[in-house]
Amino acid sequence: MITKFKGIIPPVSTTFDAEGNIDHEAIKRVADFLITRGVDGLFYLGTGGEFSQMSTGQRMAFAQAAVSAVERRVPVLIGVGSTSMEEAIALAQHAEKIGADGVVVINPFYWKVAQRNIELYYSAIARSVSLPVIIYNFPDLTGQDLSPQMVKKLVLQNSNIVGIKDTIDSVGHLRSMINTVKEVRPDFSVFCGYDDHLFNTLLLGGDGAISASANFAPELSVGIYDAFCKGEYAQAVTLNKKLMQLPGLYALETPFISLIKYAMQCVGLPVNTWCRPPVMEATETAKQQVRELLAAQGLLKQ
Repeated sequence: MITKFKGIIPPVSTTFDAEGNIDHEAIKRVADFLITRGVDGLFYLGTGGEFSQMSTGQRMAFAQAAVSAVERRVPVLIGVGSTSMEEAIALAQHAEKIGADGVVVINPFYWKVAQRNIELYYSAIARSVSLPVIIYNFPDLTGQDLSPQMVKKLVLQNSNIVGIKDTIDSVGHLRSMINTVKEVRPDFSVFCGYDDHLFNTLLLGGDGAISASANFAPELSVGIYDAFCKGEYAQAVTLNKKLMQLPGLYALETPFISLIKYAMQCVGLPVNTWCRPPVMEATETAKQQVRELLAAQGLLKQ
């Protein structure tokens, strides 16, 4: 039976020590923190997980460490997308072997790829495993949007393609994705990738969010989702007003992944802010702005 994914699934930051080695203790403590706050799954090796800066071997090693740390308490999703279809298949098969609950696959980046080639890529990965597959659409970084019609075609051809992380700043795109794909597969999961689209996505009939702020403020997204499911819309709106302030953090550094780790530190998580080069340590100015932003929303650990 194919798993139905829903709710709040943080795209977990990859934790390293100051020398760039996998920090196994931090992986476990971050997983514990997020699980105790009610998340519905954990997604490792996404954009903020620095997969694009890691070798195949490093990605496999971290995936193994993450699955071991979670201990089947919540579903674990592993990012396996690559510019190489062969590498993506190898990573997907490895994720299945180590006990992951699903894989998340971004479309090839750098080259622009004709639709038939994108369809080959996703279908080949989906057919190489029995795991559920979640498509990852992030046109700002890949250079290509995955249209609802293309996703609908892939879903009809591959029963284990079960959802999408639609990281696009467009209510219209999310609405079209939900309406177009759920028309043929009502159990298909549509997640927004931007924090400030969670409430919109739920109102439109979507399934939740896979967004960066859940690394350090999971209580906001989890609270919105839970309140919405209970019909407590006033509470959802109140929390959403707080959540919508957090994307201001993302404009402070490019890329912002070091600031996500710093925000995690600010709420009491024992993570190192080291990121794989060429990402440098965030500036003190940016860190101060993060502290101010968190304090304004009552999130800063005293």
